Amino acid sequence: MRRLLVIFMFAALAGFGFAQGTLTLEQNKPEIDAALKTYAATWGTANNVQVTIKSVGGGSGSDLGKQLQADYAAGDMPDIFVIDGPESYKQWQSIILDLSSQPWVKHTSVAFKMDDKVYGFPVSIEGWGLAYNADILRKAGVNPATLVDYAAYARAFAKIDSMKKELGIDSVVSMAASMDMEWVTADHDFNALLSNGLKYGDKSVTNDLLAGKVDPQRLRQYADWVALLFKYADKSILTTGNYDAQVGAFASGKAAFLHQGNWVDPNLAQAKVHFKMGFAPYGSLKEPTHGIFVAAPSYYVINSQSKNIAAAKKFLDDLVFTEAGQKYIVQKAGMIPAFSNIKLKPTGQLSEAVQAYAAAGKIYSWNQYDFSNDFRQKTLGPIYNLFAMGQIDETKFIDLMTQAFQGLKQ
Repeated sequence: MRRLLVIFMFAALAGFGFAQGTLTLEQNKPEIDAALKTYAATWGTANNVQVTIKSVGGGSGSDLGKQLQADYAAGDMPDIFVIDGPESYKQWQSIILDLSSQPWVKHTSVAFKMDDKVYGFPVSIEGWGLAYNADILRKAGVNPATLVDYAAYARAFAKIDSMKKELGIDSVVSMAASMDMEWVTADHDFNALLSNGLKYGDKSVTNDLLAGKVDPQRLRQYADWVALLFKYADKSILTTGNYDAQVGAFASGKAAFLHQGNWVDPNLAQAKVHFKMGFAPYGSLKEPTHGIFVAAPSYYVINSQSKNIAAAKKFLDDLVFTEAGQKYIVQKAGMIPAFSNIKLKPTGQLSEAVQAYAAAGKIYSWNQYDFSNDFRQKTLGPIYNLFAMGQIDETKFIDLMTQAFQGLKQ
């Protein structure tokens, strides 16, 4: 009997399955799924923890918010999951752990906070706008630095469109507006209405719209911008294309611009893209603007009801303070680190461009997540889709957007 007990204890200490912990992380960035799973497996082996990564997102009807609701209903919430801002925090605040005392907090300025307490670990720093193929723009005689307002973009788009055959492209802009890709329109592009041209952190337009107050002139300028993007986009990708189709058109050199963010760097690396690229200023207004949209896009939070809180905390700590964790963030996942102690620099061209904009202070806030997921996805998303499909004109687009914001008035 004593011999059996000794064997059992030895097996447990050796990690033969008797004492192995578990950890589940559910996240919304499919582009880092492979890198995250590889890192998690290595980390799990070193820490005797079986780590499960669940990636939900990227279109095709997949949505992390809906999946988390299903998980909660089934009593199967992950130990670590992602929120994207105030609205999703409010949804899950009863089970989100206070992380204010964690060692990584002092190394970041973009942790998610509510009431002076830290609840969210910033996954990365990201920026989005109109990425450009420098070779195509050079051949077309377009300097991306001059694209600082609507008129400049209108001229450049028309010129490039007239040279499509000569340039070997199918469209000027790779843009998606299908119902599965509403995050491109009703999250990212929508934010241009909310913050372009405003001082970083300025929520004046956001707060007005949340109160049902619409600035007709600003909305008209924004509608002109959306119409311009849609006019020069590949109609198939615009109306029915998924993430892979949108990014693929740019990666293959068939579009001069891509309406996405630096998170596509891993996709472009996988596609072995060699042309030079960057982000042009997001000139969606009639007056000049010189920046792009940069922020922490999402945050890891820990489920306070988890039985694996210690492992969850260590997993996040090790991303920041171990060489393996830092290399995963920057070199494997291709992300811009949100922590000052991490000195590694991403090699992706778009991530480098985002860092350059941030260093120059030419950045605008991400305010879209002050609006609920349902409002963005179920109210605004279909309006963009109708406009892209040609089922409504620009005047109707403005009317429907106005009605949507006025419906928010309490």
